[in-house]
Amino acid sequence: MPNVDRPSGLTPVRHKDGTPYANQHNLYLLISSNATAVFVGDAVSHAGGAGTAGLRVDGIDVEGMPTVQQTVAGDSNIVGVVVGFYPRPDALTTKHRPASTRMIAMVADDQNLIFEVQEDSEVLGSCTLSAAEVGRNYDLIVGTGDADTGLSAMELDSSTGVTTTANLRLLRLVPRANNIIGTNARWEVLILEHFDRTPTGV
Repeated sequence: MPNVDRPSGLTPVRHKDGTPYANQHNLYLLISSNATAVFVGDAVSHAGGAGTAGLRVDGIDVEGMPTVQQTVAGDSNIVGVVVGFYPRPDALTTKHRPASTRMIAMVADDQNLIFEVQEDSEVLGSCTLSAAEVGRNYDLIVGTGDADTGLSAMELDSSTGVTTTANLRLLRLVPRANNIIGTNARWEVLILEHFDRTPTGV
């Protein structure tokens, strides 16, 4: 049975030492000057700086809260993955962060978290990952998130495999009965270009 094509960004699975992921996260600020919508499952990168003195967002004091923005392929300062948003009293049914909207994101930001992600397999499965490629590094491809579900469309870009640095390290196939190596397979990955792994600031 073929794999289902259902990208949903990155989903935290467990920590590298085998400890289950239990919704641990920290709060980060998405600034209104950034015109890119953000979805649950999106990787986000440090945008430089933080909330300013006296700034409050949806009743929360965000002074000193680090700012983030949606990750693009090649970013080397990925903070983590969005697992939710602080509720906005005036938009309780909105499940994502609309473009140019100041919001607080809940980010799973442990550098040792393992995530599940779907590979894009490119057009008609012409570039599908094989078992031999486990251990290589890959970039993310962004896609367009779903405003109805609030879910990301980020996938692993299966055409970007290298032995040098890239966004993600391919660890293993997700061990699930309905998931096989082939088009649209889901894989476990580690964020290789994590902000906490590099001595370079922003």
